[in-house]
Amino acid sequence: MTAPLVLVITSLEDFTADRVIAALNERQVPVVRVDPADIGPGLSFGARIGTGAPAWSGRLRTTSREVELGEVAAVYYRRPTPYSERYCHLPAQQRDFAAAEARHGLGGILNHLHGATYVNHPGAVTAADFKPAQLQIAVQLGLIIPPTLVTNDVAQARKFAADHGPVIYKTFRGLPRDEDGHTGAIWAQRVDPDTFDDSLAVTAHLLQVEIPKAGDVRVTVVGKKVFAQQIAAPDGALDWRRGDWDQLQHAPVTVPSAVEAALHSYLAAFGLVFGCFDFALTGDGDDPADWVFIECNPNGQWGWLPDAGAITTAFADILSTSTEGGAAR
Repeated sequence: MTAPLVLVITSLEDFTADRVIAALNERQVPVVRVDPADIGPGLSFGARIGTGAPAWSGRLRTTSREVELGEVAAVYYRRPTPYSERYCHLPAQQRDFAAAEARHGLGGILNHLHGATYVNHPGAVTAADFKPAQLQIAVQLGLIIPPTLVTNDVAQARKFAADHGPVIYKTFRGLPRDEDGHTGAIWAQRVDPDTFDDSLAVTAHLLQVEIPKAGDVRVTVVGKKVFAQQIAAPDGALDWRRGDWDQLQHAPVTVPSAVEAALHSYLAAFGLVFGCFDFALTGDGDDPADWVFIECNPNGQWGWLPDAGAITTAFADILSTSTEGGAAR
């Protein structure tokens, strides 16, 4: 029987995962990297279950490694390639069928490894990825949020803007890939209510009151560890993500204890181990009332932050601890 291991589920180009894998290698923790979209000659598997054997067992084989499913003690679930890309050469019906079968078959096995610690479980990430759910949990936990309207009704949108003053528009999701495979982004932006028309009825829109902020903060929570950086864009952009990230200015900031406690409760509410929180500061940050919750990315990027080294260690601590104590269940 081999030693318990960490299974890293992500794409080959995931440089953030590279950091954690390197840290685990330094600790001599067995680790295997898998992209489920490699299913086919480059990735084969067989998993079994039955009466008297209530957990999935079997083997997963890549071109270079072989994994016994029962030996997986922890899963670092990052950003695997979508299954649909594996079958993009097929006609639409065949592509969608094959992708769904792979997601429910192989994905269903990888998402339900008995006794494994998930950081984060993809089911929890999916639930926590809905902004309406995020805002509701945040309010229930005592965090301050901007007044928010989700609507497709032009009259309600106009009234919201009239009642609250300057408003911003944010998307719920990023832009999907176009036919050439290119992706894009629609950043948070100020909107003029005079431009609202019946085209709003086509889909849902997220409108929020613009917060007169003194700065932005990214808080990365990994288990019990909290890392916070105040972020400033040189051009003072409303959304700091839209510019050159290499030009962003960072400074460590202390999270008030009441806010920190709410963040841990937030992760627990969604069954998450890790999350990247964005806040707008309306003051110097000493008072919890200065912290306005914007959103939480349950699978956010953090490798670009100045404290990426410490964050890497926090991930490695959680994943390696799961492998201690002998063979997996």
